[in-house]
Amino acid sequence: MGANQPESKPHGNKSQIDELCINTIRTLSMDAVQAANSGHPGTAMAMAPVVYTIWNNFLRFDPSDPIWPNRDRFVLSIGHASMLLYSILHLTQVRAVNAKYERLGELSVSLDDIKKFRQLDSKCPGHPEYRWTSGIETTTGPLGQGVATSVGMAIASRWMSSYFNRPDFEMINYDIYALCGDGCMMEGVASEAASLAGHLALSNLCWIYDNNKITIEGHTDWAFSEDVATRFIAYGWNVVRVGDANDTEMLQRAFNTFKKTTDRPTLIIVDSHIAWGAPNKQDTHAAHGEPLGEEEIRLTKRNYGWPEDEKFLVPEGVLQHFTNGIGKRGHELRENWIGKFDEYKAKFPELADHLMKMQKRELPEGWDKDIPEFAADPKGMAGRDASGKILNAVAKRVPWLIGGSADLAPSTKTRLTFEEAGDFTAKNYAGRNMHFGVREHAMGSILNGLALSKVRGYGSQFLIFSDYSRPTLRLSAIMEIPVIYIYTHDSIGVGEDGPTHQPIEHLASLRAIPGLITLRPCDANEVAEAWRHIMQLKHEPVALVLTRQPLPTFDRKKYSPATGLHKGAYILADAVDGKPDVILMATGSEVSLCIEAYEKLTSEKIKARVVSMPSWEIFEHQDQSYREEVLPPSVTARVSVEQASTFGWGRYVGSSGKSIGMKTFGASAPLKELVKKFGFTVENVVAAAKEQLAK
Repeated sequence: MGANQPESKPHGNKSQIDELCINTIRTLSMDAVQAANSGHPGTAMAMAPVVYTIWNNFLRFDPSDPIWPNRDRFVLSIGHASMLLYSILHLTQVRAVNAKYERLGELSVSLDDIKKFRQLDSKCPGHPEYRWTSGIETTTGPLGQGVATSVGMAIASRWMSSYFNRPDFEMINYDIYALCGDGCMMEGVASEAASLAGHLALSNLCWIYDNNKITIEGHTDWAFSEDVATRFIAYGWNVVRVGDANDTEMLQRAFNTFKKTTDRPTLIIVDSHIAWGAPNKQDTHAAHGEPLGEEEIRLTKRNYGWPEDEKFLVPEGVLQHFTNGIGKRGHELRENWIGKFDEYKAKFPELADHLMKMQKRELPEGWDKDIPEFAADPKGMAGRDASGKILNAVAKRVPWLIGGSADLAPSTKTRLTFEEAGDFTAKNYAGRNMHFGVREHAMGSILNGLALSKVRGYGSQFLIFSDYSRPTLRLSAIMEIPVIYIYTHDSIGVGEDGPTHQPIEHLASLRAIPGLITLRPCDANEVAEAWRHIMQLKHEPVALVLTRQPLPTFDRKKYSPATGLHKGAYILADAVDGKPDVILMATGSEVSLCIEAYEKLTSEKIKARVVSMPSWEIFEHQDQSYREEVLPPSVTARVSVEQASTFGWGRYVGSSGKSIGMKTFGASAPLKELVKKFGFTVENVVAAAKEQLAK
């Protein structure tokens, strides 16, 4: 690039090529933000030395294979600084991988992609998005989520190490680096996750805290004055401080300290001051989320010894320097791993097969052969009890299915009880029962981290507390990762606990999340089919919604088989001639209520149909002919029954149909009294059906 080559002079302990690479990251970030006229480059500029040091000197990562199983993970929790990540992905020449896990040879992030930062269909959206751009380990943007998710990745690494590693075969030992800022430190989810990470002594986890004392409103003094270092020491972390983000020698020492720390996670606090252009000019742009402006960029480039009018410049020697650094090191590490894996495969064929199946989200042969079939029983069993039996049957044959609850396993029936399951603790990383503590929000982030690491994770809590997990549920759906949420105590069936514990709007709220499958089975056999469906999903998170109270187990010789669940909705009971005059539809515990009403209507010579609708989302995926077969447009007399908000049922009952549901919050009383008070009785369903027929 000859005459346009910058005259970067080394500052402090950095060599000229170090300085050149760091300033390339900075100027690409400035130019991209300015071209988009959107975003802010301040953090990307300040943290460029940190990211450069991690990637080129420490990260065990092969740019030619960004999905190599034993790669170190880098998480940009401060997602608004996305140009940091896009710049380093471009400069390290990370290659693209498609949905079939095929390496394409082309760059994951080209210079043209950077020029289209924040534009439609660019590989460089406003915040990093998993699956959209190879090399991005998780979607970030909502502050705190990235670091919380990194805890799940660290847990996955520790569990996989315990399961796969054998003497002379250390197949999994990757570390996780997560870059965060003041906003992440303020968010509760980060505190929840940090507390658990310290408790579990996850020494493969390193958070780097950009202590720049700036948020969108301005100086952090307005809202944040705690001693972060002391807080993390109290969590059980090792805390290291680097007084100047530009001091690459001290950064090296800090990361070496992390690598040598074997008994706890590490927090590296990096002090940075966002300033450029004229000396001592404080950045107000970063504080207010604005581009710098052309004049400020010219001043800054002049300060760097950079050609002032050059845009998106990658000087000679920069790409080669990264190739000689992370490129060479990462490729050698991966090649050595592949060679070792071939030996491992010969010696431990089943483990090698499991490792590869995990990477592609596949299942072992015969994974579902022990799922029980439940005999007809009018007394039946609770959805949560059936699920507990099935979960154990499946987990025994799918070794990488691990999880737990937010301190509710005895109630949600999610404990793995077979002998070899064990508890995941700081002293036993082989355990498969996770104890998240009362940390619903962090549990969701950790589940995302497990899924991103290809461990099949599940987490459980009461349905009412799905509110605490909604941000992470939404991210699961955005990232298209198969996280499993098990929600019990699904209705006013909670009874005496009252309105604070009785979910009303929660089913509608879950159904509103695009890409999330909500499943509310009606009996034990539907629960079994739900698990069969869930385990085969590769790209959809699931909310499995279960009862605390017993559900009758239907006689499937009299009624349709539970395999209808795989269609989302199906005809459970029908008019003799298959031509109903009225359709009763429900989910979960209310299906048995509709069956009782159906039997009464049938005895009165009224032609009725009962439709079990465990999953609206799966039903909507079916073709129109099937949907119309189940819900014929000609039958307009329709009644829905669900112990929840009626919101959304209009699409199925139509404008003239009747929805029996909750119009208020619940009440504290025994269940028998509540169902009478709120109209969940056979008599009320029959009356509603007759009212519809009368229309």
